[in-house]
Amino acid sequence: MIRNRSVALAVVLAVATGGLVGAGAWSAPPSTPTAAAAEKLATPPTTAARAALTPTSTVSTTASCPVASPRFRPRLITMPRIITNARVVAPPRVAPKVPGAPPLTTAGKRMFAWDTKQNVWPGDLHGHVLLNAHVWPDGSAVGNWMLAKLHVGDRIVVKGTNRKMCYRVTKRVQVLASVGLPGYYTKTGPPRLAFVTCSGKRLGPGVWTKRTVWYAKPSV
Repeated sequence: MIRNRSVALAVVLAVATGGLVGAGAWSAPPSTPTAAAAEKLATPPTTAARAALTPTSTVSTTASCPVASPRFRPRLITMPRIITNARVVAPPRVAPKVPGAPPLTTAGKRMFAWDTKQNVWPGDLHGHVLLNAHVWPDGSAVGNWMLAKLHVGDRIVVKGTNRKMCYRVTKRVQVLASVGLPGYYTKTGPPRLAFVTCSGKRLGPGVWTKRTVWYAKPSV
């Protein structure tokens, strides 16, 4: 939590210069990734399912791990070996190009923030679903765990109230905070989850030298 006046001032300055409010913050938007080869399905879809799965279809390819769905609000995220059923919150943006972050609380360390202003949801056929998480200096937040353990090929499961979709990380990039995140905010191109956390060296409350971004595509 913001415990004193100097920390509060640092957070305000971070927002004023394009950063996000939070223990881990970033400035504005890595380019759309080249899709990695999907892992072969353990159980191939039926002939009927293959016929139904057109480029504009929202039919799932497998009952156990859907890779397509009608759009839905993300509520829980699971990253094996990292976190299970982490809550997804939807704070407002703190500036025109700065998505809101999870709360600066103990519970907020284990949450993801979803940017509703982007208006791209899991299940949409194009664009990036924008998500972010905190990093903390003591390594106790989900963003820290992602930096240590989330790599290309790893699985992510996003759940809604009565739907879910499965994804695989296709690209992980790190950029200087001063450069920003070109392409992060795209609403076109193939559907992707786009997670961002602070990384690099911590210069002060909410101020880090780099940003790490993971892109994930629908995949079993």
